[in-house]
Amino acid sequence: MRWHQKSINEVIEELKSSLQGLSSEEAARCLAEYGPNELKEKKKKTPLMMFIDQFKDFMILVLIAAAVISGFIGELSDTIAIIVIVVLNAVIGFIQEYRAEKAMAALKRMAAPSATAIRNGVSETVSTSQLVPGDVVILEAGKIVPADMRVIESAQLKVEEAALTGESEAVEKHINALYDEHLPIGDRKNTAYKGTFVTYGRGTGVIVATGMNTELGKIATMLQEEEEVKTPLQKRLASFGQKLAIAVLAICAIVFGIGVMRGEPTMLMLLTAISLAVAAIPEALPAVITISLALGANKLVKQNALIRRLPAVETLGSVTYICSDKTGTLTLNKMTVEEMYFDRKLIKGPRGQGVKGSSEKTDYLFEPSNPRTLEPSNPRTLEPIFFTALALSNDAVIDKDGNVIGDPTEIALFNVARDNGFNKNEVEKEFPRIAEIPFDSDRKCMTTFHKQSAVSDQQSAIKIEYISFTKGAIEVLIDKSDNMLTSDGLKEIDREEILKVSDRMAADGLRVLCIAMRKWERLPDDMSAEKVETGLTILGLTGMMDPPREEAKEAVAMCKTAGIKPVMITGDHPLTARTIASRLGIIEDDTKAIITGRELEELSLEEFEERVEHISVYARVAPEQKLKIVKALQDKGQFVAMTGDGVNDAPALKRSDIGIAMGITGTDVSKEASDMILLDDNFATIVKAVREGRKIYDNIRKFIKYLLTTNSGEIWTLFLAPLVGLPIPLLPIHILWINLVTDSLPALALSVEPAEGDVMGRPPRHPKESIFAHGLGLHAIWVGLLMAGVVLSVQTWSISTGHAHWQTMVFTVLCLTQLGHVLAIRSEKESLFKIGIFSNNYLLGAVALTFILQMATIYVPALNPVFKTEPLTLNELALTIALSSVVFFAVEIEKWWKRRKR
Repeated sequence: MRWHQKSINEVIEELKSSLQGLSSEEAARCLAEYGPNELKEKKKKTPLMMFIDQFKDFMILVLIAAAVISGFIGELSDTIAIIVIVVLNAVIGFIQEYRAEKAMAALKRMAAPSATAIRNGVSETVSTSQLVPGDVVILEAGKIVPADMRVIESAQLKVEEAALTGESEAVEKHINALYDEHLPIGDRKNTAYKGTFVTYGRGTGVIVATGMNTELGKIATMLQEEEEVKTPLQKRLASFGQKLAIAVLAICAIVFGIGVMRGEPTMLMLLTAISLAVAAIPEALPAVITISLALGANKLVKQNALIRRLPAVETLGSVTYICSDKTGTLTLNKMTVEEMYFDRKLIKGPRGQGVKGSSEKTDYLFEPSNPRTLEPSNPRTLEPIFFTALALSNDAVIDKDGNVIGDPTEIALFNVARDNGFNKNEVEKEFPRIAEIPFDSDRKCMTTFHKQSAVSDQQSAIKIEYISFTKGAIEVLIDKSDNMLTSDGLKEIDREEILKVSDRMAADGLRVLCIAMRKWERLPDDMSAEKVETGLTILGLTGMMDPPREEAKEAVAMCKTAGIKPVMITGDHPLTARTIASRLGIIEDDTKAIITGRELEELSLEEFEERVEHISVYARVAPEQKLKIVKALQDKGQFVAMTGDGVNDAPALKRSDIGIAMGITGTDVSKEASDMILLDDNFATIVKAVREGRKIYDNIRKFIKYLLTTNSGEIWTLFLAPLVGLPIPLLPIHILWINLVTDSLPALALSVEPAEGDVMGRPPRHPKESIFAHGLGLHAIWVGLLMAGVVLSVQTWSISTGHAHWQTMVFTVLCLTQLGHVLAIRSEKESLFKIGIFSNNYLLGAVALTFILQMATIYVPALNPVFKTEPLTLNELALTIALSSVVFFAVEIEKWWKRRKR
């Protein structure tokens, strides 16, 4: 049995305590047995070790080797650039790893410094860390609950457990045993948990768990045990770096060997091979990717998505499942009256916009300046009575900023009354509240008394009468009422009809409230609920819900078009969850698509994995069950984005591929465990972020395609020239120059390329998809061969026709072909002429600047001896430019062929 199932006496007896608390000796013994009431951290790496670990990645080791070689051959600028890139990446990685500790720090901040405990029969202030199981602790409004405790006394004690359960409404606590073993935390109303907040009333509890044995401690354990999953890009780049390094070293060795065998100077071939290795290693790759991700993150923050971990930007593009909380993310987080039933008529309002009374009755609406008797025998006053009741029978108020504050249900009633012309502040002037019987969970209703000024026809003088309004559950009020008010006057209650209406509202996922009233000639002497809440007249029903966001419906449709499955997770009733999910388009009529938290708890992970891909809605789910959902989906090869705002969500956020915390309602712990924070708590923002992630990954692929192809062209040129009997076409300085100018500005400019037209019209890429997928590797090989073919053709022609400066022509053609290539690969499928030459001015500027710099190496006399170049004639320059365009047109033809096949 769990603590919530036991009676108070059983709990006290098992803990060897008493209602007067522990003695000092007993407390000391328990402290030695259980340890301090603190969250413990596992042994962690020092910041220095974290920083050193960032240099163990294979790609980083290759770059460090490239930096050493560059320094050896005298290219200090390359060495410095590579070192800066490596250190920058290490700093970013260190920050990402270090932030995990901040999540634990945020958990610790939730602990209260001290508490009031009863020891030796008297209350005293005790340090929270010294509390032990068996201690009796006094709870008061404004206090943080210091440990998990079974409530043994409650005077309207209310505790806000949003940090643990995700539900913002405070829970009223009671002392009775609950016999369901599998109750989720939010339904254990006789237990208070460490880190939650007392908002109202007072009470007493006996501590049943401290430190790491509390629910908060269990979360701390999970948070420290769950490892962050590497992003797809990190996995792909690690694999890519290993394969590329091996291939480059092998090719460089072959080039060196062939050159030496042909009689080329050994030192020249060694420098050429080393230069080729440096050029082929994509040292700019980490920098360009980091800049791309940073630009994407900067753009996303303007769209209300704050990226905490840069790789998360790209990872969004791989998402196959978005598991989202309902309240506030898919919905408005604003209870709204959507249906009303009175005068035996059902009135519905526009979905999500509230409901208004019948326009033909506006003549009878309440006028504050013209007080009138609310007389049940007068049917013409039915509508004003109903809305007056809604306005007066609630505790919602308007603050100094004009915001309505209070219980969400009461705010909904306040708003619907105001929207129909019954402003509570004005109505209360005519009907001031003079007494009330507060709501409690046993009675399931509340009553307010109001003074009413009325004109008596017999006495022609003002007399004072009283009216009470009661609101609550229909099944309760129907038994407390004698009649109901209709336009035909007071009628006998049609139980079958009113319960049928209530059931239909509930089936539509609405929260149903019954509104009733009673007239009093004078205030009753006995103001108990048993005496007052009888002989009522039912006025009508209201059906309310937290309606879905309009933009969320569009975002769900976009998800489905993009091959992403949206999933709703909520602590709400399955009927409410089904209604919202249906209205958003998350589910159709598939009953198997919904599962409750209790059903989920009864399934093993293996059984759950068989069903998980067919489930779209999780209802009555506790936040800690999100971790089970994430693991099951990941085991099925899915890529999961998970939202959360409570402390209990933190392990699932950390484990998921993209953890998304709520910026408005989220706890510090959930934010620290997340990859991204929604500043507006809006589901549509997630979809915008996915779109940006896909665009960024597309652009990273374009950069890699460009980089591999240019390097491929250089390698093929140097590899094939000796095989066909030509001299080494390029000097080491030429290779390093091309590597410098073409791998920098044009590549960076690709990172701001606009999104492809079908970016959200195609399925997500598979998380295990190779970076060479969709023909990227093949493209790099054949275009590289074409570049080499063009370059070697120029070399052959210029040597055979006696052009003394053939090497300058070869150097220029190889540089310019790469500029033509970068323009051609701006889109995977569409022609440059369709997307527009001027649609990426950064790239156009980078190409123009690179062209100017290349011309400077040819025509600036001071640079000729440095680059071993000679000025070209106009005809030679025209020929090199014309031949350099061959690659551009060849890639355009390739894209045309792809479009034709599609």
